[in-house]
Amino acid sequence: MKLIGALDQGTTSTRFLLFDERASIVASHQLEHRQIYPRAGWVEHDPLEIWENTQRVMAAALEKARVPARQIQSLGITNQRETTVVWNRRTGKPYANAVVWQDTRTGDTCRRWVDEAGVDRFREQTGLPVSTYFSASKLAWLLENDPQLARDAGRGEACFGTVDSWLTWWLTGGPKGGRHVTDVTNACRTQLFNLMELTWDRELLAFFGIADSLLPEVHSSVDPESFGATAARGPLERPVPITGILGDQQAALFGQTCFAEGEAKNTYGTGCFLLANTGRKPAASREGLISTVAYRIAGEPAVYALEGSVAVAGALVQWLRDNLGVIGDSSEVEELASSVPDNGGLYCVPAFSGLFAPHWDSSARGLLAGLTHSTGRGHLARAVLEATGFQTREIFDAVQADAGLAIPHLKVDGGMVVNDLLMQFQADVLGVKVMRSAVSETTALGACYASGLGAGHWSGTDELRRSWRQDRQWEPRMPREQSEAMMRRWRKAVERSRGWLEEEENG
Repeated sequence: MKLIGALDQGTTSTRFLLFDERASIVASHQLEHRQIYPRAGWVEHDPLEIWENTQRVMAAALEKARVPARQIQSLGITNQRETTVVWNRRTGKPYANAVVWQDTRTGDTCRRWVDEAGVDRFREQTGLPVSTYFSASKLAWLLENDPQLARDAGRGEACFGTVDSWLTWWLTGGPKGGRHVTDVTNACRTQLFNLMELTWDRELLAFFGIADSLLPEVHSSVDPESFGATAARGPLERPVPITGILGDQQAALFGQTCFAEGEAKNTYGTGCFLLANTGRKPAASREGLISTVAYRIAGEPAVYALEGSVAVAGALVQWLRDNLGVIGDSSEVEELASSVPDNGGLYCVPAFSGLFAPHWDSSARGLLAGLTHSTGRGHLARAVLEATGFQTREIFDAVQADAGLAIPHLKVDGGMVVNDLLMQFQADVLGVKVMRSAVSETTALGACYASGLGAGHWSGTDELRRSWRQDRQWEPRMPREQSEAMMRRWRKAVERSRGWLEEEENG
């Protein structure tokens, strides 16, 4: 049996999955790593702990599968994006903990840049707004605050990379010949990468004060040669070619086989990430979305996507459980919401820290609108679930407006898609079919597909599309006039939430 390995390094854990020739999961193992919070707004990971866990999950998955490592034909990697790692290329020792994508320590700097030239000052080159989210400001901060790193960077002895680069460097030998590489989907989230030219942008490197020598080589996401092979002394015990690398949300898009222009996926987790394939050219956003590289197959042009994020989705169910005590377990929310025929006129806007795309209003705060004497726990549970559907609809509409596309259906994955009530409501409010993948781990599946394609196991994206399997689908059932009336009331509730904080309160 030939196997494909998929290393899925996420924000809270690292997993290794073995897939067979039909892209079915044979075995997997997962380990969590520490979340380090040195100060308010700072979020860090220990890169060495992540590397140690990577070795452990690979060994454990092989043991569970009861197969020798020689049966692994190729390896794919997917990873948390934007998280910034710096290390010494001679020793492999990190200069600091990884600065995680959630980290906001560069907030004052980013606000100054916005005040000077606006939030879109880098958007033409990168497709990204000025934000603490991306790697560039994090790397600039590390260089400014670590004199040793700055000196070593000047001498060409330091490396920067997102987590894929860090793990690939170690997997291919580390200080003894490790490859310092990344792919286009991760490079484009650094805010140092030119989205049209698909190269590091000289102007941006100069602006952020970053030397070329720090940067990894950028390759296609699916590439049979450029990422190297695992070292014989590593966790796989033999050279295994690394033939695919994708950032996690792009990996989910790839795993959902959204290869045609206008196809889209939404990942439902703590928040939601909706990505839509926009074809061979990046689509400029007027709705506060992100233009990004979706993937690139070696020898072919890059494919682009528009991305929109919902900040609070599954986190709202957790709030219902942990803060209000309305449910004892997150799995109970569907049954409670199903105990009533509708939301009873109740709408929940989860603007706990302001509104994200497409509104971008940091002065907004959460609210419940439409409370009456008849409002009960079931109505609250239903309003909580529907909030995720409404927010996704707003992103869905923004993507279609920006790209000038009609999205024919939405493929879904993530923890919340087991909730049939939510999925039916999502189809109703979008007015299109919602399709759930038979493989719930679509991020890892995307890494598997990319690696298998790079290794020649699959002939092309058409064959991958044929191998994708659906678990269930939902067609819109609610009359369109009813769903549109609900959207109007949702938008009215959103407007009530805006501007809640006064200017002096909002900083």
